[in-house]
Amino acid sequence: MNHKMIEIFEDCPVIAAVKDEEGMEKCLESEIPVVFVLYGDICNIGEIVGRLKKAGKVVIIHLDLITGLSSKEVAVDFLKQVTHADGIISTKPAIIRKAREEEMFAIMRFFVIDSIAFESIEKQTENVRPDMIEVLPGVMPKIIKKICRQSRVPVIAGGLIADKEDIMGALGAGAISISTTNQKVWFM
Repeated sequence: MNHKMIEIFEDCPVIAAVKDEEGMEKCLESEIPVVFVLYGDICNIGEIVGRLKKAGKVVIIHLDLITGLSSKEVAVDFLKQVTHADGIISTKPAIIRKAREEEMFAIMRFFVIDSIAFESIEKQTENVRPDMIEVLPGVMPKIIKKICRQSRVPVIAGGLIADKEDIMGALGAGAISISTTNQKVWFM
């Protein structure tokens, strides 16, 4: 499954990150095949995933942002069994490990805010072994290039991507894809 999913990401330079119902409607109008779900709650996440799957989208849920789900491993079981999502995103190592155990695609998100955060990426990636990592903010080509060189897993650049120049900078630095909530970028 992981190789197939990585191939899907390689063919999808722009990932739609959906943060609300308005974004959901726009995403459903787009041809973007991969969607990161950044909103919802325990009561409606199944419906959100169902709508996206019905439209033929690959759905990755940012578990940390779903209201009512805890940061416990059982939340991964819930998302797999109830929503049938394709994968999860999380900043929490235990969640990523559990997703891997459950054979869900696992993306570990890192916020690169200083040199300590930057240095921890390699260590965390080695220990947790996610399928991919997402680096925020995604508008730092020099940093993304360094991360791509040191990482053994593919990198997604996310956050603050606003235009074609940002996309080209991240992809040129070695990111496999970019993720953005900016709907204008989805239709470029």
